[in-house]
Amino acid sequence: MTSMNVETCTVVIFGAMGDLALRKLFPALYQLDRMHLLPDGVRIMALGLEIETEATENARIIGSLRRFVPAEELDEDALGRFVERLCYQAMDFLLAEDYLLLADRLEGHGQLIAYFATPAALYGSICAGLAGVDLAGRTRVVLEKPIGHDLKSSRVINNEVAQYFPEDRTYRIDHYLGKETVQNLVALRFANSLFETQWNHDYISHVEITVAEQVGIEGRWGYFDKAGQLRDMVQNHLLQLLCLLAMDPPSDLSADSIRDEKVKVLKALAPINPSLLFGQVVRGQYVKGYIQGQAVPGYLDEPNANAESDTETFVALRVEVRNWRWAGVPFYLRTGKRMPEKLSQIVIHFKAPPHYIFAAEQRPLIDNKLIIKLQPNESITLQVMTKEQGLDKGMQLRGGPLQLNFSDAFGTSRVPDAYERLLLEVMQGKQNLFVRKDEIEHAWAWCDQLISGMRAQGESPKPYVAGSWGPTGSIALIARDGRNWYGDA
Repeated sequence: MTSMNVETCTVVIFGAMGDLALRKLFPALYQLDRMHLLPDGVRIMALGLEIETEATENARIIGSLRRFVPAEELDEDALGRFVERLCYQAMDFLLAEDYLLLADRLEGHGQLIAYFATPAALYGSICAGLAGVDLAGRTRVVLEKPIGHDLKSSRVINNEVAQYFPEDRTYRIDHYLGKETVQNLVALRFANSLFETQWNHDYISHVEITVAEQVGIEGRWGYFDKAGQLRDMVQNHLLQLLCLLAMDPPSDLSADSIRDEKVKVLKALAPINPSLLFGQVVRGQYVKGYIQGQAVPGYLDEPNANAESDTETFVALRVEVRNWRWAGVPFYLRTGKRMPEKLSQIVIHFKAPPHYIFAAEQRPLIDNKLIIKLQPNESITLQVMTKEQGLDKGMQLRGGPLQLNFSDAFGTSRVPDAYERLLLEVMQGKQNLFVRKDEIEHAWAWCDQLISGMRAQGESPKPYVAGSWGPTGSIALIARDGRNWYGDA
């Protein structure tokens, strides 16, 4: 393979020994190297407060690769080549003198990619430190979301970054945008008249977006209890998916053309004020139960838990986009922890034909659906109606799938991880898959009004058993419109 126009650069990871870097970033960079997508001159510098000797840190990173990369994808030659790219520096991100040492180490390294795998509260300090030693002018910065916990704090952080880095050198990551199937939403819609001509309220009855996690809070109590599922998942991942589904065709595939259309969707989101909360919002908090036959604790029983917490671990929403394309089409969003399975999927429900000619008792079967599965196995399925086979079947109908399974269709069992694509895009200087500042602000503004209304209402989240699909209220949320969540057992 070629290097796909990847620039020779140094990837500098702030917070390199944290969970994100060890679980996602180093494995993604290794995979890019294994596929020969990194030029020989690309270096990777790991920065952290507790960096030890080179041998110790090499062993730690190799250990994380052996843990998080499938064994069949660990090539010893590629592993050796990858380790040769690594270098380290112990660093306190708040100390100016440590940035002087960093600048000395990076002398002559050319283009820099600074990945902030740290709490967002440090972003401004790191940017100031880089600018203070004249590194900002040749650096692209990569920011992990969520950025802030509301609109006000988000603006503070983004404004701090913007003092030193213009928008064209700022890359805000939402890893869902790097998924192969999410990218295929653009191709599916705008390269196929079959879908785009029917992608509106005339032909679509409703849309579901589900992002379900089997895990609990995984030791992140301090962070998660302040955020909750609405801030942690809805504000970024689910709203980004909603924007890609609902946006109008961009004028071209440039970053700003796509992001302009996403911003229009966020502006068109109908606010959910306190009077609408009952019918449009359900919050839940898991109690003890079973996941895959194993007993798991409730949220309030997790280590270091606050027994009085009313933070939601589940949220379901009925959302409307107020524009010509989507007038009257509800979008049902739900996301939660301790669900029966790990699942991210989008279901587009098309309206039934206006004139029905088949047996009356079969009319409820008519339900064309486009099912876009993001994980665990990325696929696109169109559910269509056909005739049952056989001389004795007459015109008896049956539903069946027209399916594109990515691993089957492209002859490989491996779909690239989202972080591989996103890191490659940063190194190529492409911003299409990253989130612009005004997108962040509009998403927070919408979520802030919703959170403010819930706080004013003062109602605690409803309990749901771990291993279930959430509180019964989430079933009622969609059932009021005569519908059900697709695929729930």
